[in-house]
Amino acid sequence: MQIKDFSVDHNLKELTEHRTVVLPVACYVTTINENINGYIPLHWHDEFQFVLVVKGTANFQINEEPVSVQEGEGLFINSGCLHMAKDQHSTGCVYICLNVSPNFVVSHELYTTFVSPYIQATNLQYVHLVPSVDWAIGILESIRRIEQLIHQSQPFYEIEVNLELTFMWKSLIKNGIQLEFKEREMLKNQRMKQMLNWIHQHYAEKILLEDIAQAGQLSRSECCRYFKRFLNKSPLNYVTEYRIQKSLLLLQQAHFNVTDVAYQVGFNSTSYFIDKFRKSMNLTPYAYKKNRS
Repeated sequence: MQIKDFSVDHNLKELTEHRTVVLPVACYVTTINENINGYIPLHWHDEFQFVLVVKGTANFQINEEPVSVQEGEGLFINSGCLHMAKDQHSTGCVYICLNVSPNFVVSHELYTTFVSPYIQATNLQYVHLVPSVDWAIGILESIRRIEQLIHQSQPFYEIEVNLELTFMWKSLIKNGIQLEFKEREMLKNQRMKQMLNWIHQHYAEKILLEDIAQAGQLSRSECCRYFKRFLNKSPLNYVTEYRIQKSLLLLQQAHFNVTDVAYQVGFNSTSYFIDKFRKSMNLTPYAYKKNRS
């Protein structure tokens, strides 16, 4: 199963329910370039995420940290971290993705000691899992086994999944990470989410740099530095890209023409929308609409 588009709230938190019928776990086999945007856009969720790349190479970004994950390698992404993924050099990248509720990896009695500190740590945004490291190999193998267990759904598979996840979590936290809790880092991530939150609430309106900076309680120059570090683009370029993302589903609606869509997502000129859409998507909104109708 692949989710080709997922909804997020105005705070970029993913709204897709991450669970099977019984387990607070979701398992997807994802081909990055089949997402509606052509990549996995920036989002976050309360669940941990474990990734195993089975084909090609993926370029992930977790908060402001880029990481390239090659075939056979994996990734742990911590709860609450902003992240996105792109297919590096159009390799047809495919990965197995497990989203897991933190409450599920150990019993309730052990959660405070063995899970909560790792969620709150500011130096544990992600862990790159490479097969040259013994403990990481075990986690990568468990990701494959869990995908198979959920796909086959044999009797008692839920218990097997639970055991695999507990093993994965134990392996991860035993690898010697010295946890840090830096208030500055926590504030920085919170401010970035606040600015993104404001954009996603107001993208259809006129937006100035001052508005975005004010949402993060920053100066204009510091606001630009935040976006450069996290997203490698300016705040207003991000606004334009987000508007184009929001236009994709609208363009698939027969009762909206291109001009309607342009104004609904915040562009004040159809020609400017067409120009920015073409540069972003490598085709015009008219062509996109025709292909999707």
